[in-house]
Amino acid sequence: MSIWVDADACPNAVKTILFRAAERTAMPLILVANQSISVPASRHIRTLRVESGFDVADNEIVKRVEPGDLVITSDIPLAADVIEKGGFALTSRGEEFTRENIRGRLNIRDFMDTMRASGIQSGGPAPFSETEKRAFANALDRYLARAKK
Repeated sequence: MSIWVDADACPNAVKTILFRAAERTAMPLILVANQSISVPASRHIRTLRVESGFDVADNEIVKRVEPGDLVITSDIPLAADVIEKGGFALTSRGEEFTRENIRGRLNIRDFMDTMRASGIQSGGPAPFSETEKRAFANALDRYLARAKK
């Protein structure tokens, strides 16, 4: 099993948590981005740089993810593809995407996309908080505990 990160928009605090988890568990951690990313020297952590472009990193993750792998992303269509392949998806804010909730999340995303296209301003997500950092760490720990079994 591996942990894949849609790294271009992943908060640094989450990356730090992931670096520690990869070292602690010896689980491979792969950060996929269209730019260089600084990572600590480790045999468990690597980066995969892809070309710039719409969904290039997402497509690379989907191509490489295997059943049981975890993907860290806030991209709902990417999460849906990962779940379809038997993987798990978690946002950097600690929200788990599941077979039970992904369709609803896609519907809301599509609705909001339609609203934005019609000129309605919806604003972006709130700034990343300590509470969300803890929620992510807890959700990651739950995944790692399940992965050990």
